[in-house]
Amino acid sequence: MQLISLIQEAKDTLEISGVHFGQGTTNAFDEAAWLVLWKLGLPLDTPLDDPQVASRMVSHTDCDAVHRLIKARIETRQPAAYLTQEAWLQGLSFYIDSRAIIPRSLIAEALVTGHIDAWLDPESTRALDLCTGNGSLAVMTALTYPDMQVDAIDISADALAVAAINVARYDLADRIQLTCADGLTGLTTEVYDLVVCNPPYVNAQSMASLPPEFKAEPDLALAGGTDGMDFIKPFLAKITQHLSDLGVVVLEIGHERPYFEQAFPDLYPTWIPSSAGADQVLLLTKEMLDDAGIGQTTA
Repeated sequence: MQLISLIQEAKDTLEISGVHFGQGTTNAFDEAAWLVLWKLGLPLDTPLDDPQVASRMVSHTDCDAVHRLIKARIETRQPAAYLTQEAWLQGLSFYIDSRAIIPRSLIAEALVTGHIDAWLDPESTRALDLCTGNGSLAVMTALTYPDMQVDAIDISADALAVAAINVARYDLADRIQLTCADGLTGLTTEVYDLVVCNPPYVNAQSMASLPPEFKAEPDLALAGGTDGMDFIKPFLAKITQHLSDLGVVVLEIGHERPYFEQAFPDLYPTWIPSSAGADQVLLLTKEMLDDAGIGQTTA
C-alpha cells in the first residue's frame, strides 16, 4: 500500500470511530499522519505533498503494525501522545506518559513569538513555571531566555518525574530546578521576573463532559472547581509577594474568561493573541495587580 493511502485509510477509520482530538492534533488526517509516520519511523515533517514520498510503498508487515496502533487508539481512547510517548510543542519534542498532562499550552506560542519580550526587564534573571507538568514550558522558557534560571513547581511527584526526563533531554539540569509543592506554598523569599502558569482551570460543568481522551489525563492538572478559578484565585492573591518590581505573570485560562472577569472585576490584563484566539492567555504586571488591590491581603 502507498504511504498516503495508508494515512488516508487511518484517517477514515479514526473519523468513523468518533475519537476526539485536541491533544496535539486537531483533526483526523493530522492524527493519522502522526501515528502512521511515527510507527514507520519516519520524521513527522515528512513532505506528504511530494508525490514520490506519498507514493512510497509500505510493506504488509508495516501496514499491519499501523493497523494495530490505530486499533489501540480507538479501543483504548488513549491520546496519541500517550501511545507514542512523545509530544511536540512549537517544534520541540517532549517525552510524555500518563503521569502528566499532554503539553499543549498556548503560553508556548507567546514564548517563541516574542509577545512577552517587550514586557520584561532586560536584566531579568529568574523565572518560575508554576504547574509545570511535564516541564515543557520550563524548558521553553530556559531556551528562550538563556540568561534566566528557572524554577519549575508541580504538586504531582509523578509529573515531575516526567519533567526530569525532559530537562535532561535538553541538558538543562543546571538551569531548571524542579520542586514538588502545592502552588506557591513551597516558596519563601524567592522573587521572580517572569512567572508562567498553565494551571488547572477547567470548570466543573466542562470537566463532567470531557471525552475519554481528556479523562485519560490527570484530573489534578485539569479540574479548576465550579468556575475554574479554584487555583487561580489564591495564586494571584499571593504571587505579588514573589514578583520583582517589573515582574510579569503570563497565565493561561482557556475558555474561562467570563469566570475570570467575574472573579477579578477590577483587574485589567493584557490579552496575548494565540492560535486559539485573543482571550485565552493573559499578561499581568505587578503594577496591574497592585492597582486592582490583589495581593494586598492573603486569600
